[in-house]
Amino acid sequence: MKKFKLGLLVILALMQITGTLFAGGGKRNGTAGATELLIPVGARGISMAGASILGSKGIESLYWNPANLPGSPNGTNVIFSHMNYFADINVEYGAVSTNIEGLGSLALSIKSLSLGEINITTNDFPDGTGSIIKPSITVLGLTYATMLSDRVSIGLTGNFISERMDRVAANGLALNIGITYNNLANINGLSFAVVLKNLGFPMKYDGTGLNVQVNGANSEITSGTDLLNRQDPISVYKVDAAEFELPSSIELGFGYAHKFGTIGVQANALYKNDNFYNDEVKLGAELEFNDLLYLRGGYIVLPEGEGKYENIYNGLHAGFGIKYDIGGAVISLDYAYRAMKYWDANNIVTISLGF
Repeated sequence: MKKFKLGLLVILALMQITGTLFAGGGKRNGTAGATELLIPVGARGISMAGASILGSKGIESLYWNPANLPGSPNGTNVIFSHMNYFADINVEYGAVSTNIEGLGSLALSIKSLSLGEINITTNDFPDGTGSIIKPSITVLGLTYATMLSDRVSIGLTGNFISERMDRVAANGLALNIGITYNNLANINGLSFAVVLKNLGFPMKYDGTGLNVQVNGANSEITSGTDLLNRQDPISVYKVDAAEFELPSSIELGFGYAHKFGTIGVQANALYKNDNFYNDEVKLGAELEFNDLLYLRGGYIVLPEGEGKYENIYNGLHAGFGIKYDIGGAVISLDYAYRAMKYWDANNIVTISLGF
């Protein structure tokens, strides 16, 4: 009980400290950077519209709520996920987790964006110089989670962010902190969770690619032979890139799960208070048949508020999953469909293995 109170106090203190930052997030739409942190991973959670800070368990919960990492019945887990995002961008994700007796659960994860090749253009060569660049965007995560009691778990993820393009780069660190309370009010299957996401210091681009070379013309020579014969010195100055903040948010969620014989039902509701975007309400549900076949769906609702913000993902979210025990190991295959405005829908495939 003491551990639970301590964990809850930590979450409440962080919510109090960051509370002023999240006021009126809609007025700051589009001003954050490192938006790769907002790209979800894992077909199961995406198919339920991201209302998964309670429904996700084990290794699949790393993105949604690190406090749920101890929920896996398996000692070691591996997961791989692929998403075709939009504009020929692909998102690859992989993670491995393990339970350590007497310590808790640990996990390592990596998310990588494949952006392809981009032609380099300049003022002198607007159609391209013939050279190309290959941007690199990667997020490396380390997660620790533990059970504070038989009902309460807490988790922390540190994400190292790396963005590189040609000769410029930006690095940063973002923290996710979650706490989950199961069987709330002594009601079996009712759960509550709080997750703080992407807390950290601003990032900034740096590198030799920000150096600009100019001819330092002598303004005192304006005509005559001296103007034709002069040799202007070459000067180099560096562009000072502006800092950008991380897309931090607070998520509060309730979930309920119940079994009717061989059929399981799960419903989740989440409220997201965003620092740089309008707030969202996410609803998701899952039907389980004999712990073998799963059908899922979800929807995102935008509450009325100041400013106009169009969520390109507020359409249909749906998916299914298959889980099979192959003798000491459990393999799961999940698929998610996420409708998008203006672009083709996202298709996400996830494979996980527990043993």
